Amino acid sequence: MGSTITANLTGGKTTVEIRSGERMWLADEPIDAGGGGLGPDPYSLLLSALASCTCLTIELYCRRKQWNLDSVSARFTHERIHADDCDACEDDAAGYIDTIRSQVFVEGSFDADQSARLQQVARRCPVHKTLAQGVTFTSEQVVVG
Repeated sequence: MGSTITANLTGGKTTVEIRSGERMWLADEPIDAGGGGLGPDPYSLLLSALASCTCLTIELYCRRKQWNLDSVSARFTHERIHADDCDACEDDAAGYIDTIRSQVFVEGSFDADQSARLQQVARRCPVHKTLAQGVTFTSEQVVVG
């Protein structure tokens, strides 16, 4: 299973039209960064993929288990911190380290075992696993013509 996205810089200096099948949305840089502010910036799009995947994973898991889920929401924040300031880092990385902080809010009727399981499920959405494991880029091409 895979996904394909196309992106095209539009008439604006920083506005990008993104398409997936028949669906279309915009990405842009914030006004204070020189953009038009017409859509989320690329890191916000990345976080939105992670947040939506987390919510959907919990929903689908609860549905399959027939657990009483009332609502689920998530808040993800991306930060770049200097490697020297990273207490949680295992190695001596140089430069900056990207960190993502998460808060997931699950409402429903769950016992202690179910609550513990949902803690694990939240970290096992496919997008989270992809980011945590790293990504291999293949067949990169830049065609200049």
